[in-house]
Amino acid sequence: MIRAFDALTLPLLRRLDPEDAHRLAIGGLRLLPPAKPRPSDPKLAVRAFGLNFPNPVGMAAGFDKNAEAPDALLRLGFGFVEIGSVTPKPQDGNPRPRLFRLEQDSGVINRMGFNNDGAEAVLRRLAARSRLGGIVGVNVGANKDSMDRTADYVRLIELFAPVASYFTVNVSSPNTPGLRNLQQAAALDDLLARVVDARERVRKNAGDSPLLLKIAPDLTLQELDDVVHIARSRRVDGMIVANTTLARPASLREQARAKEQGGLSGRPLLRLSTRMVAETYVRAEGAFPLIGVGGIDSGGAALMKIRAGATLIQLYSSLIYKGLGLVEDIKADLVSTLRRTSRDSLSEIVGADAATITAEPWPD
Repeated sequence: MIRAFDALTLPLLRRLDPEDAHRLAIGGLRLLPPAKPRPSDPKLAVRAFGLNFPNPVGMAAGFDKNAEAPDALLRLGFGFVEIGSVTPKPQDGNPRPRLFRLEQDSGVINRMGFNNDGAEAVLRRLAARSRLGGIVGVNVGANKDSMDRTADYVRLIELFAPVASYFTVNVSSPNTPGLRNLQQAAALDDLLARVVDARERVRKNAGDSPLLLKIAPDLTLQELDDVVHIARSRRVDGMIVANTTLARPASLREQARAKEQGGLSGRPLLRLSTRMVAETYVRAEGAFPLIGVGGIDSGGAALMKIRAGATLIQLYSSLIYKGLGLVEDIKADLVSTLRRTSRDSLSEIVGADAATITAEPWPD
């Protein structure tokens, strides 16, 4: 069914404006009839952040910004879904056009700017589906015009704790001016101290809410030292590595389109984001698990991320080019690898190549 859906819809969607195609995809998912998902192979089960994931393949934030279709995505085989980024107040984001395909590179550039319906509307949707189960994380951000961005994150933790499987503190989007400054040591330490405190305040009534930090792939290694040290000292539950990049590899074929402002994602991000996963993994020293994201468009790329240090992975941009069937393809490849190597779990290979990767020349 998914193969037929991809064959029918991908050519059509690729002919539309990228943002119009995205809205159409969300609308299509909302119309899918309820159906039980095909169970994942037990070998793919992962326990991380105190949660039990049926498989390690997640939908990254940015696709379902407003929690309109998380259950449809779970039924299509994702092990978890991350909605958002959500801000306290509704926000239009940056002017269109703000989403661009790099067809020849299997890449995407976006400068969306945290466009979303706002916390109140998203909270209603998540509350309405809260008894359906499945792992649905909430990616939280600050409003562009906020006078106290840290207070925005605190407010969102307090609001969404009863309905969020986990939180992702997004300080790494390049499309909100000044947001990445929150990755600097003093600002990040204050932010994490306040959001962790907020999480602890609501724990009694809302239950556990694992707290993850999402970082940019453009950090220097010295900056990464500071970020991981602070994340460990503030006892966050995990990190997501990494967001989109402002870099433009010389290898890009679509050089003219690549001049568009915004964050680059998709296949061109694979090597850089994987290197950052490995660098983060060796610095974390097992203090918390990582989610690897950036350029995953095959089982081989997923395996690369896991061997670099990712316990879980996330996709988004690659689905534009390969369709939803990619999810099952990746899961099948991971199971095949485990069986071929006589392993029982992906946990046996997490970080197996991290030391080797960090010794290689820096990716262009």
